[in-house]
Amino acid sequence: MGNFALIGAASGTVLGDHVKVQNNVSIYSGGVTEDEVFLDPSCVLPNVTNPRAEIDRHSLYETTIIKRGPTIGANATIVCGVTTGGYAFIGAGAMATFALPDYAFAMGCPSLNVML
Repeated sequence: MGNFALIGAASGTVLGDHVKVQNNVSIYSGGVTEDEVFLDPSCVLPNVTNPRAEIDRHSLYETTIIKRGPTIGANATIVCGVTTGGYAFIGAGAMATFALPDYAFAMGCPSLNVML
């Protein structure tokens, strides 16, 4: 576990086996990270689509799922409710706004699934 990493403590948060969490990673409540996932520094898995300081949105948490084996690049964001397929690779600084299939390679903001 890297320095200053945040793992949501509420129910529904899952951190699988052999997950490498680097510095400043944020996995908010309800984030599901399966086994063998690599989370580069400062990547984020948020849980609310439209947060507001004055409104309690706990009932609107969305589950963000990272299947077994992906690499999530530094400063990447996986938008709420998005599922990242097994062994996918999300490039540094990318914003995944839609579900990615297994073995996808995504980069950019918003991310584009680049088929290799």
